[in-house]
Amino acid sequence: MSRKDIENIIRLSYENKILIIADEVYQNNIYTQEAPFISFRKVLAEIGEPYSSSVELLSLHSVSKGLMGECGLRGGYFEAFNLDPFAMDMLYKLKSIELCANTIGQVATYLMIDPPKEGRESSQCLSKFNEEKNAISNGLKERALLLTKTFTEMTNTTSQPI
Repeated sequence: MSRKDIENIIRLSYENKILIIADEVYQNNIYTQEAPFISFRKVLAEIGEPYSSSVELLSLHSVSKGLMGECGLRGGYFEAFNLDPFAMDMLYKLKSIELCANTIGQVATYLMIDPPKEGRESSQCLSKFNEEKNAISNGLKERALLLTKTFTEMTNTTSQPI
């Protein structure tokens, strides 16, 4: 989505007291410079008052679509912004009675949030991590470009770049 579209959704949500659930799990799967990923939470923080402190937003992210490219891998998170205290209490109760994600999903989510960096103990894994991450990303990009090419070559079919 364009920044203007996101701002319009935020304004509409403010005017009508609508919760925004931003499913941003495909943010790592954008392969064109013409339409970069823009997060709802960033726009909400930058748009200013009265929106930034009152529009309710849940921002979702997952390892299964971008970082690992493993659709069956369960791991992710959501961030809540400006949620009504009662709604936060109910979310806390719901999460408290759930089973947690499997260990692999938890580790993958942690790597997505805080990957290895120079100067840290994890730096010994940095080159291998980047090599694996780039191989997965390049494979996903290659398939997306092939799919886009295939759709655009079909008769009576239109497609946005994937």
